[in-house]
Amino acid sequence: MIHQRDANGFTPFYAVSNLKKFTDAAAAVDYICQLYDENIAKIREAFGHFLEDQNKDNFPKTQEANYPFLGIKVGRKELNLDGRLAYGVVSEPGIYGGTLTRPDLFKAYYTEQIALLIERHQVPVFVGNSSWPIPLPFAIDSSSEFKSTKTIDLGELWQTESGFILPNLANIDDDIANCSHKPQGMIKPISIFTGERVDYSLHRLHHYTATIPEHFQGFILLTNYQRYADEFIKFSLDTIKKDKEYTELILPGGISCKTEKDIPATLSLPQMPAYHLKRKDGMGITFINIGVGPSNAKNITDHLAVLRPHCWLMVGHCAGLRQTQILGDYVLAHGYVRDDHVLDNDLPIWVPVPPIAEVQVALQQAAENIGKKKGREVKHSMRTGTVISTDDRNWELRTKKLYEEFRMSRAIALDMESATIAANGFRFRVPYGTLLCVSDKPIHGELKLRGMANQFYRDRVTQHLQVGLETVRILRENGVDNLHSRKLRGFDEPPFR
Repeated sequence: MIHQRDANGFTPFYAVSNLKKFTDAAAAVDYICQLYDENIAKIREAFGHFLEDQNKDNFPKTQEANYPFLGIKVGRKELNLDGRLAYGVVSEPGIYGGTLTRPDLFKAYYTEQIALLIERHQVPVFVGNSSWPIPLPFAIDSSSEFKSTKTIDLGELWQTESGFILPNLANIDDDIANCSHKPQGMIKPISIFTGERVDYSLHRLHHYTATIPEHFQGFILLTNYQRYADEFIKFSLDTIKKDKEYTELILPGGISCKTEKDIPATLSLPQMPAYHLKRKDGMGITFINIGVGPSNAKNITDHLAVLRPHCWLMVGHCAGLRQTQILGDYVLAHGYVRDDHVLDNDLPIWVPVPPIAEVQVALQQAAENIGKKKGREVKHSMRTGTVISTDDRNWELRTKKLYEEFRMSRAIALDMESATIAANGFRFRVPYGTLLCVSDKPIHGELKLRGMANQFYRDRVTQHLQVGLETVRILRENGVDNLHSRKLRGFDEPPFR
């Protein structure tokens, strides 16, 4: 429903109430925080009463306990035509808006994006209370207030007609990210995610990784082998001792570590354990073992994307497809054959997934730094080329049929996750890269036998991880603004990064 224009000439959407105009980003975000906190408090207070007395007439109402709304109106005269800008700018005149969530978690991000819009278009932004209700689970999920009190089954809650809103997946989709979104009325999206879509993913991240969203850092390393996690823990604790910018290591379960003594004797691992080497500026490293397969790769990156990381990198193992490769060689992917299929409905197979130049250069530089080799010397142990990602764990059993695909693609390696991670990076506008390590060569008779694998792991895991960590250092020092390439943005993009 679209309402009449208000006195500011702004057309509210979602029946926006309590609308205010701002020319200062910090003040706008303060108001976003105020609205969100007030509405969350309403829901929590009502739910607390409900737990004690399920008579719906006896607890506070939650009307207008909704997501904050942010909007901006840009006319043709206010357009910024600087073609170098990848985000923080609109390319077409119009009204842009959307719902926001968790300003406690995204305060710096919101402030940066709003400041860019105000500066680059010289127009105010508008903040108000939308009519999109905050679902109950997302209001209480991050609170310890109700953990020791009486609980109720959400199915039972639904039947009580209590007035609480539960998540409705029919209202959550990735149409904006997939460029298939059709704006409602005159409002164009201000971000590729709505507030409820973000809340849904924050909830899922906690479930899969056993750590709360507050611990996730600006750079993400993904792997498909748990042995890398042991090396990451060692590196993290050593880094904390040497560099005061790093504050702590968070293990799955939210366990904080600064020395080896802090690590528990036994650690219960979730489906995709995450380890967070935290920096004061939030530009540390989150390391996740996503397991094996494209379904896992899509699942975790679907949810990581709402955090708007500056980059995610895959540092996993692969099968080498060339006779000249040896076990332990590196593969720097510059192209992908998407035989994984899990994203076919979201990103058609004909859409190319381009390499991100800044990431490619950093990966190669890191390999040179760690391997202490320069120029052509590094090519003895690292090849750049196309990686095939498959959804068939036993692809070796159909090698005869795959030979033609190998030849036509000129692929040099095969795995099960890299193309998915890169494609989802492209889809969600998150810079991405892949550096794999050859662990076997099945089509040339070198299988990953148990003894060979153990020896290989001992020799190469540490160095491979070091290359990934060095890549992050290079990218951070080069400046994250250089990472967010215009090739990830369309011609009618939402302005938020």
